[in-house]
Amino acid sequence: MRKLILWSFCLTLVPWAASGQTDHWGSTLTAADKAYDQGRFREAESQFVQAEKEAEAFGPFDNPLAMTLNNLARVYQREARYTEAEPLFKRALGIWENIGDSAITNKATALNNLAALYTYQSRYGEAEPLYLQCLALREKSLGPEHPEVANTLSNLGELYSEQGRFAEAEPLYRRALFIKERTLAQDDPELATSINNLAALDLHQGKYAESESLFKRALSIRQSALGPEHPDVANSLNNLAALYSLENRYSEAEPMYLRSLAITEKSLGPDHPDVASGLNNLAELYRSEKKYAEAEPLYKRALSIREKALGPDHPDVAQSLDNLAGVLLLKGKHINVDPLYLRALAIRKKVYGAENPVVAASLSDLGVAFTEEGKFPEAEQALAEALTILAKQPKSDAPILERVYANMANLYEREGKHKKARKMAEKAKALRALAESPS
Repeated sequence: MRKLILWSFCLTLVPWAASGQTDHWGSTLTAADKAYDQGRFREAESQFVQAEKEAEAFGPFDNPLAMTLNNLARVYQREARYTEAEPLFKRALGIWENIGDSAITNKATALNNLAALYTYQSRYGEAEPLYLQCLALREKSLGPEHPEVANTLSNLGELYSEQGRFAEAEPLYRRALFIKERTLAQDDPELATSINNLAALDLHQGKYAESESLFKRALSIRQSALGPEHPDVANSLNNLAALYSLENRYSEAEPMYLRSLAITEKSLGPDHPDVASGLNNLAELYRSEKKYAEAEPLYKRALSIREKALGPDHPDVAQSLDNLAGVLLLKGKHINVDPLYLRALAIRKKVYGAENPVVAASLSDLGVAFTEEGKFPEAEQALAEALTILAKQPKSDAPILERVYANMANLYEREGKHKKARKMAEKAKALRALAESPS
């Protein structure tokens, strides 16, 4: 399973009015924000820390202090230092709430940023009401077609996508892109963010041609506007490579993954979750090419980074557990991988709920493991449970359903139930053909 990197969270610098008292602070803040926008996060952090010291002198409930806290927290969030970011976002929000109606747009920014932080941590139940509150404030104060409204729509869409709620995410992504195309220049990096997110949704839905066109457009904008070494360029390279991998275009995907990984390690450090995503995806490529010896250490390093940076119960940890178990199975190592799959399943049930399509995908993987181990009754039970979950969804999740059918076909073939195997294989083939047909 590959990990797409969305980064739809657009945090903006709040305008400030220069005065004799705030001139130096404002200059420091502007320099810090510029460094952030250019992907120079360590430099940005140093500047924001200095700006915070200067802003503290203005008073504990002053707007410049809230602005500085918000933007410093933004750096910590980008660096995956979530526990350091949260209290700063909360303090900024508290100041803006205390100021009142004159700071309503700033309050909305703080709500958006705190919700984004919770999304990264898979605290979805806490994130959603904050996004909805932010959206209401921004639509009321800025109008329904403002770029900041589009940013919130995009962020809410990503929250739903992370939970497998793709039918709810799609109209939000499309509305966000519509707004940005009407209000922003065609080479604006914020436009690229919405294009990227819609491309990721198309990819999940099996619309490869549409996805490729959008990913390429986002990459072109980002390289032109931000430069070839910016983390957002690495993001686009990763996502386009993931598409090529799914299409078996491995020779095109590998150099993109390697370039993306090099940029990300340089800008964010070797222990960042985005580095783990790059390692995971490169390992997936090697697994597809049957280069299992090359894939295994990459999966293990990705798992280690994610457990340390995100905690033991994060969905990305579950992904790494699944992928590591899968490659161990393929290598034919005499290792019981059931605990890895079962731990991944437990994480997903805890985070998403027992009847989410993501849980169905995890059950499908567990069914594969049981099949390979000759535990046929357990395999059939796991795969049947996956089908039951998918049948309850308001809209069928075709890629996951195809996997379940294919895995059931393999199980029945192994059991000698050839008629049932053919039936399941035909269902999988039909879904695959539907995904590959022109829209």
